[in-house]
Amino acid sequence: MARQGEVDKVMGGRRMKYNSAMNFEHLIQINDPANPLIESLTRDQIWQGLLHRVENPLPFLPGLASCTILERQAAGLLRELDFGAATIRDRVTLAAADWVRFDILPSAAHAGGSLTISIEEPQPDCLFLRFAYRTTLASNPNSEEQAYIEYVKSAYHQSDVDCVRLIRTLAATGDPQ
Repeated sequence: MARQGEVDKVMGGRRMKYNSAMNFEHLIQINDPANPLIESLTRDQIWQGLLHRVENPLPFLPGLASCTILERQAAGLLRELDFGAATIRDRVTLAAADWVRFDILPSAAHAGGSLTISIEEPQPDCLFLRFAYRTTLASNPNSEEQAYIEYVKSAYHQSDVDCVRLIRTLAATGDPQ
């Protein structure tokens, strides 16, 4: 039986315990004033792209069949995401032109977690997106679990690179596809 704060997961037919939470974050540079080959985006263009991800996440989340907005409030919304084999609910919180946070509500299908995407501007016109994950993966795993965690981190990073690509496409054409 799992202690409080532990989550059991089955991977490759083996049951593993994931204690507490693991934090993982990284930055993706959006604008580089020193590189004229990279099309610069404004904070508003980035924010509009993030809002598009909130309102219509299908292009941003491979495998997502549908998204239903269940509830709207001034600072966010509650969504139901249908991935076919699993349906999850997340609560989205927004701070206009600054950050968006996706909190996956714990359920039988998912242990929960969160993603916060923040727009950062350490210097004028030098914009970054910070992707900060809080997951139920172990913070001090054994070597087998570590390989799985590195795979998950890599998948998160690639998904975030794709998110930025879609935001750029949306800014250029009005359509993320």
